[in-house]
Amino acid sequence: MLSTGLSLFSSPQNIIHCSPLHPTRNPRKSHFFFVVSSSSTTKMSATAPAATKTSFRFKNLMETFEVDVQRAENRPLNVPLIAPFTIASSRLERVENVAIRIELRNGCAGWGEAPILPFVTAEDQSTAMAKAAEACELLRRSPAMTLGSLLAEIGGVLPGHEFASVRAGVEMAVIDAVATSIGVPLWRLFGGVSNTITTDITIPIVSPAEAAELASKYHSQGFKTLKLKVGKNLKADIEVLQAIRVAHPECLFILDANEGYKPREAIEVLEKLHEMGVTPVLFEQPVHRDDWEGLGHVTGIAKDKYGVSVAADESCRSLVDVKKIVQEKLADVINIKLAKVGVVGALEIIELARASGLHLMIGGMVETRLAMGFAGHLAAGLGCFKFIDLDTPLLLSEDPVLGGYEVSGAVYKFRNSRGHGGFLHWDNIA
Repeated sequence: MLSTGLSLFSSPQNIIHCSPLHPTRNPRKSHFFFVVSSSSTTKMSATAPAATKTSFRFKNLMETFEVDVQRAENRPLNVPLIAPFTIASSRLERVENVAIRIELRNGCAGWGEAPILPFVTAEDQSTAMAKAAEACELLRRSPAMTLGSLLAEIGGVLPGHEFASVRAGVEMAVIDAVATSIGVPLWRLFGGVSNTITTDITIPIVSPAEAAELASKYHSQGFKTLKLKVGKNLKADIEVLQAIRVAHPECLFILDANEGYKPREAIEVLEKLHEMGVTPVLFEQPVHRDDWEGLGHVTGIAKDKYGVSVAADESCRSLVDVKKIVQEKLADVINIKLAKVGVVGALEIIELARASGLHLMIGGMVETRLAMGFAGHLAAGLGCFKFIDLDTPLLLSEDPVLGGYEVSGAVYKFRNSRGHGGFLHWDNIA
């Protein structure tokens, strides 16, 4: 069994250099790190290029890597937005998430973030803080165990949708610490298909003039796909769409109603767009999450009459939901959000959706580059997402994350740094 304990390594040069005294330093400063393949453990230069052919198997790591947690704690992560973020179901003035830091016995640290979005996530920040503290206490008291066993323990104390966002944040931190220990970037750990992704960018519910201004700005920054928040007022939504079409006529549209429409309203929007000569590439969560009949009805008409795919977002909060969507053909696309189902739950859903022939989208709540970077690593590594909606760090007025992925307009590039590659100045967010 591969362990985080240093006793497994027979010679000093083979030790993984994760100093507990410098848990947030640039991991590329370490002299050597370890790459785990399906067949062997290989010593590799910390500045090795990204083109290594090694295959990483996360499932194998779950069974073979022994995790020994030394420290675990959580703190509020509050970040202002450039402007209020309004969707059909809520309005956000600032990010009030929860940051989680875990340090293993070998000194390697991992970082996670539990995103909080009112009326979307089940937790508010105070609940998330309390449950994260409970999970951190469990980690500190737990004996060394395999990664899979530890993630199961986390799932036990943070079960179901009720605590999914906190569970995701804690899972992120543990997996990041493990990836850092073995010297693997997260995108390689999850498959290594690519180290880049291209995201859309969201225009929240605003006036037509504001929407047109944002569309022009994003067009100049290189964004090809705009995600429009709709669902609060049908007439206003159409006016916004018309204004954006004038400002950025070449853009691709994703409509996201966040449960805001009745089925007849959702179909009316598609009819109006058809009259304008506009076909959205995707219509996300057009009706209430529990209106399964309405979702299936809109999906059928959208696909057959207008050639538009429909995505289940709020309706997809568990593996059981996905099975229902598959069996009853209620949607064409599943939107994966780690804050809805956790990391382990997301991997299970991805496997089922792919086997069932559904397309995949990856999104998030309103998050910093910590949580959104983890989701980006997952998307790049797996390479199976048709739609990528990982833009909310671009809507923040501050970036508390140091290091991490590089941003060039709509393109994110993930480095070959160990683990996530990004971290927080822990004392600054106390």
